[in-house]
Amino acid sequence: MEYDGDRQPPPLHPTVAPISYLLGRWRGEGEGQFPTISSFLYGEELQFSHSGKPVIAYSQKTWKLNSGEPMHSESGFWRPKPDGTIEVVIAQSTGIVEVQKGTYNADEQVIKLQSQLVGNASKVKEISRVFELVNGKLSYEVQMSTNTNHLQPHLKAVLNKI
Repeated sequence: MEYDGDRQPPPLHPTVAPISYLLGRWRGEGEGQFPTISSFLYGEELQFSHSGKPVIAYSQKTWKLNSGEPMHSESGFWRPKPDGTIEVVIAQSTGIVEVQKGTYNADEQVIKLQSQLVGNASKVKEISRVFELVNGKLSYEVQMSTNTNHLQPHLKAVLNKI
């Protein structure tokens, strides 16, 4: 949720505080690969916002670098728990939904997610995601497995806060 100049954002919920470094808008470039597709480059923007509840809203969009043509988008919710675990639900523009569970390390600023469910996907079987903040830049890596390929790198990007 964004706030105009007349409204102040609500106080940060204590369970969101350890990963509050994610909050805001991030933009950068990434690259994709997988054995069944040609490698590609893309531009990307992520947004993380909060409403004072124990959850962070997440949205992502990507575009072709050369033309600006829209590519993939997804949105969802990140629910950190006081014990260092996190649950994430994501709906992709392709119709795939993910339920991810994992851990966050507030000191190292690393979040590791592993799919518990990949729904409405005829080929995708498993997805893992790792987000890390290093020197003020948010980087991530996504690995994927399908009916015919084991879990392996699919996407990676480095984003700057804007």
